[in-house]
Amino acid sequence: MATQRQPRLVTRDGRAAGIVRLGLARGRFDDAYHWLLTASWLRLIGIIVAIYATVNILFACLYLAGGDCIENARPGSFVDAYFFSVQTMATIGYGKMVPKTVFANSIVAVEALIGMLFVAMATGLLFAKFSRPTARVLFSRVAVITRRDGKPTLMFRLANTRGNQIVEATLRVVLARQERTQEGEEIRRFHDVKLVRNTISFFALSWTVMHVVDEHSPLAGADASSLSSSASELIISLTGLDETFSQTVHARHSYLAEELVWDARFIDILKRDGGKLIVDYARFHDVETVPAALALKPAQ
Repeated sequence: MATQRQPRLVTRDGRAAGIVRLGLARGRFDDAYHWLLTASWLRLIGIIVAIYATVNILFACLYLAGGDCIENARPGSFVDAYFFSVQTMATIGYGKMVPKTVFANSIVAVEALIGMLFVAMATGLLFAKFSRPTARVLFSRVAVITRRDGKPTLMFRLANTRGNQIVEATLRVVLARQERTQEGEEIRRFHDVKLVRNTISFFALSWTVMHVVDEHSPLAGADASSLSSSASELIISLTGLDETFSQTVHARHSYLAEELVWDARFIDILKRDGGKLIVDYARFHDVETVPAALALKPAQ
């Protein structure tokens, strides 16, 4: 029987996981702006094109319902009525086809207003989506737990893949896991994970984040088996100021229990060549097993 994969609170690309929310009274379009702003570019463009085509089809039907109300248009031609609607909505006005009845002029007035509103909203939405500041932060695929300076240490690394800097970058790590209260109730608790360094003045290259697993650590006494059975998840949140946009940017990531590699360390990706510092991102995710003498040997 296949083992059911543990659900995530945060996906590997930093988005909220696909959580099913039941019992909310909100309608489907109550937060349409937020939904459109967070939709993919392909979906957003597809929605705009679909609305544009649908509205023009509806107005073309209205023009056809008015009979021979468009000068120089073929009577009963849906194609001519449709393209006349397109010209009206976009305020192109070639002058070839023009309204010639009060009914047609009334529809044109309404469509011109709707066209201006549609263009304004679509432009604002596209600009807001295009101008949103985002961080391009690469997180290692796995986190490792090994000895560092003789102490058991949790480590993962991240890198700024842009050519600029994130100023005053601040990192916070939380351990989420299922626990049982004294009354026998199953709850999900969040524990702050204290880092050796949680801020850096400028984040331009790579950053290896470390947490010492001591008696005060929420990971004290844990092993791969106990972390998996308690549905543990390390949630990482990065906040900083993008020097290009002068705006705050965010990045998130998470590690499940099976994405923690015990008794391993990251391969060095930094090297100097003359006066240059080279970062080898091709080996960013690579780890190697530590010698047996340095192994933690956690219980399995």
